[in-house]
Amino acid sequence: MSSGTPDPSGTPRTPRTPRFTADFSSTEQWVAGRSWAYPGGGPTNPGDNKLDHLVPDAEYGRGGVFRATARSDGNWNTGLLTTEGSPEEFTVRTGDVLETRVRLPTETGAWPAIWTWLDGGNEIDIFEYHPDNPHLLELSNHVRDGSRYYTHPAIGPGTWVELKVEFRSRTVVWWVNGRRVFADGRGVGRDWRAHLIVNLSVCAGRYHPAPEPGVTAMSYRVDYLRVYGARS
Repeated sequence: MSSGTPDPSGTPRTPRTPRFTADFSSTEQWVAGRSWAYPGGGPTNPGDNKLDHLVPDAEYGRGGVFRATARSDGNWNTGLLTTEGSPEEFTVRTGDVLETRVRLPTETGAWPAIWTWLDGGNEIDIFEYHPDNPHLLELSNHVRDGSRYYTHPAIGPGTWVELKVEFRSRTVVWWVNGRRVFADGRGVGRDWRAHLIVNLSVCAGRYHPAPEPGVTAMSYRVDYLRVYGARS
């Protein structure tokens, strides 16, 4: 049976042994403070309405807590980790299943996300979140244009959320807190692969409010992140 197939209880069946278990402190798995999803690899990305200034400091993500702190120039030092450019060069592939558990931030302007990226695209957003829409998660397939705004009262600033995503060739399926909430019917194709990115961005105010005056720090936590292979 392929990975992610629901059992009679409605819970997706996942292989027991992951082929990738995130150790955010590992310099073999993760590169800090640099990503080609940002122009020139960073450190800033104002065209995406972000106040980010990526930094490699370990305290901004290496412990699994992704932080942002205000700078004197109006931008924010922000934490980002990616498998792109790392010694292991891990990529998620068609047929994989990703599981993670995150604690959402509370501060207006916080923009946490876990997503994929390769060669200017191949982007699947496991989730994005904005505290000004407190009960809403953004779930998106940018490879083949499928997305959903999923709302639930159990989602909110400071809450823990479990996510599972199945990267199938013909549909990408999202599970939130054990519940199947969206199958896009689009998929990623047979030969898709992409690196992982985990980060905390800060909104500049065009689409979501910027941080409130006097707020100088924000964070969110990733408890675990695992990827299971289709046949592992």
